[in-house]
Amino acid sequence: MLTSNTAVRVEQQDDTLIRVSNNHVSLEIHLGNGEASCNDNFSGHIQNFRSAFRWQGREYSTEHYQSHELKSKETIVREGFGKGVHLVILHQASMLPRLEQHFYIYESLPFVLVQSTIDSDGEIKVNRFAVIQTKQISLGIGEAQQQGLSILRVPFDNDKWVRYTVVKPPLDVESYEAAALFEPDSRRGIIMGSLTHKVWKTGIRFKSERSGHIDELDLYGGAVSELTRDFQPHGYVKGKRIESPLVFIGFYEDYREGLEAYGRANTWIEAPLQWEGGVPVGWNSWSAAMSELDYDLYTSTSDFLKKEVQPLGFQNEGTLYINFDAFWDNFTPEEMKDALDRVRQNGHRAGTYWTPFAFWGSPEQFSQVVEGTDGQYTYGDILLRDSEGEVLPDVDGGLAIDPTHPGNRLRIDWFANKFISEGFEYIKLDFLAHGALEGQHHDPEITTGIAAYHYGMSYLQQKLSPEAIGRPFFINLSIAPLFPYAFAHSRRISCDVFGTLKDTEYLLNSLTHGWWMNNTLYRYNDPDHSVLYKSFNQEATGLQEGRSRLTASVIAGTVLLLGDDFRQAEAGERAKEWLANNKIMNVARLGQTFRPVEGDCGKGASDVFVLELVEEQSFYLAVFNFDAARVVHKTISLKRAGLDASTIYSYEELWEGVQGESSGDLNVTLEQAESKIYRLTVKGS
Repeated sequence: MLTSNTAVRVEQQDDTLIRVSNNHVSLEIHLGNGEASCNDNFSGHIQNFRSAFRWQGREYSTEHYQSHELKSKETIVREGFGKGVHLVILHQASMLPRLEQHFYIYESLPFVLVQSTIDSDGEIKVNRFAVIQTKQISLGIGEAQQQGLSILRVPFDNDKWVRYTVVKPPLDVESYEAAALFEPDSRRGIIMGSLTHKVWKTGIRFKSERSGHIDELDLYGGAVSELTRDFQPHGYVKGKRIESPLVFIGFYEDYREGLEAYGRANTWIEAPLQWEGGVPVGWNSWSAAMSELDYDLYTSTSDFLKKEVQPLGFQNEGTLYINFDAFWDNFTPEEMKDALDRVRQNGHRAGTYWTPFAFWGSPEQFSQVVEGTDGQYTYGDILLRDSEGEVLPDVDGGLAIDPTHPGNRLRIDWFANKFISEGFEYIKLDFLAHGALEGQHHDPEITTGIAAYHYGMSYLQQKLSPEAIGRPFFINLSIAPLFPYAFAHSRRISCDVFGTLKDTEYLLNSLTHGWWMNNTLYRYNDPDHSVLYKSFNQEATGLQEGRSRLTASVIAGTVLLLGDDFRQAEAGERAKEWLANNKIMNVARLGQTFRPVEGDCGKGASDVFVLELVEEQSFYLAVFNFDAARVVHKTISLKRAGLDASTIYSYEELWEGVQGESSGDLNVTLEQAESKIYRLTVKGS
């Protein structure tokens, strides 16, 4: 019998079964058939799973191998994860490459990590590598609860107003990079997802023909679809040794804790980009003017905020960011210099905008010389192409640039040097999914879209690093894949969000299911520009509608950039009234995200969010009415929100200052499109 003396127990019974466990999860490896199973203490399980890869036109899994043996076992220590055990199972068969499964269990963590590898004496190539395939997955809940079984589908990126979606069996659905299987009432869940993001796009496919059951799970590297924006098959990964994604399988009594733990586990594999400053607060030009951006709007906005709003408390660390979006090239060089001088005279920081992997020209402009290349390359040279040499179709009207092309590296150098020399301190990078498209890359060693994206983003981030330029430079991602994450301080959690109630609900759909990325993958979530009154492309919003849009931004984590043209009187009045509320602004400056109270929302959003501040012994509750036509009355269970149901709490509603007491439930009345934020403390504390 093989045993371990660590808190992770390893036992081998005869030659057929290895059992590994801690106080949270158990893993069984069946050497007779090469399958493995894992479960938690509540009978949730993923049983009899295999690894599989597609090679030379066929799929081979561990069942195609005749020999299954324990190759090695070692005690390991890894920062973040702590002390654990790493086991390697070797599968061998004649005429097939060697297949290994690597299992990691740590002492005090309720998850198992799994990675598979293929080894061959000669070079092989695969473009689909499944880490886990099974037809047996369960939460270990009662039959009545089983009917509420739900899947959270996570989108690959935030383009085209895509939504997070909670779906129920029967189904056939694919999530990207991460997914949650959960029961809404108990919140018990299984979290699964990839922890490495340098080579593969990871898909998590669920299938079922029965209500309340999952009949098939396929967690694999090599996902492509309309939702990854791809036109080509996933690129082949080549070599004598090929690694699958490293994947996370976690069992949690509250799936929300599981998603937060998954976010932290990612950062233990690859550290996020550090930001020592506070929450960026200020303004962005897109909603206010779009393509009509001009000198007067940009400079007058800085003047207005400096003189009329900043003295009321709208600032962080004594300053604001005044940021260009697209069409900053409307400015002449003289206008740009003068505008930037004005902003800095106001004590503000200037931000800019760029699309490093997208070309917005037509075929007639392919002969345009790429900036920084001294005529060596044209845009036609650096565009990403398919295996036949044809330019890939456009996405959102833009053509993909190959991140690995030397002409694009020179282009990155040129634009980065321009932004640095002009003194910008913030950049919004947009349409980044173009850089992750599958295609024929210039660098033959880079064969997948994610590998190319990782290469390009790493190169750009290094150009803008404090070590390179001697000052902090905030990097924000707009339309971008969720992973990889380590090249920016913030990422927009949704597509474009303007000022209407519909926009607010759409944003909160992303917060309902993506709150956990704040201060894990990215230092801050970005809820996009907060339109208080009127976006350039919309009608004016009502008072409650506009204030709810601001409330949604405040609770997101958050990058807090306004999006109005304050030359409009009503926009200015709302700014001076709402942004003078220091209790609200203090919540925004925390940089902490609110959690959803409920997640079983289909394509919609939770209407109640909660934040606990342990250090000040308080809770915040944000409540929304998504109905613009009627008043609603809500009864919020404090126990469900994570408070003590038997405690009497004193509360203050931060927008209107209304105070009171509550225990057990909080009764809230909301006008049409209204939102409220409550601060609750134990009575007498």
